[in-house]
Amino acid sequence: MKNAVFLLLILLCSGSAIAQEKAFQLSTHILDISEGMPAANVTVKLEKMANSGGKWQFIAEKQTMENGRINDFLPASEENKGIYRFTFYVADYYKKLNKETFYPFIEVVFKLEDAVHYHVPITLSAFGYSTYRGS
Repeated sequence: MKNAVFLLLILLCSGSAIAQEKAFQLSTHILDISEGMPAANVTVKLEKMANSGGKWQFIAEKQTMENGRINDFLPASEENKGIYRFTFYVADYYKKLNKETFYPFIEVVFKLEDAVHYHVPITLSAFGYSTYRGS
């Protein structure tokens, strides 16, 4: 029964049950699979690769909401093609839970190639994480 509830939580948080804001092209969320709930109040930084030399340009820094989401990165009205990097600062999140973590932060690099919506979430535990392109 516990596994079924957890699976339902993942489906509700990652599927189309939660509509994305159409005004923005990029969103993310964090599901803490060790706690079985979204990770709230985690700082996430977004940067864009400025050139082929690997220099990163700061775009924004936001915190996840109670549902573990940030829905408003990159206005959809702008040209947003390029290589981006999310940095998820998870050490403070685990410190508030009085837990040790192997990862002080997690970097996820990805490429936007067109004007469609991109959702780049992570599933997280103190000693592991996974990412994927969601919808």
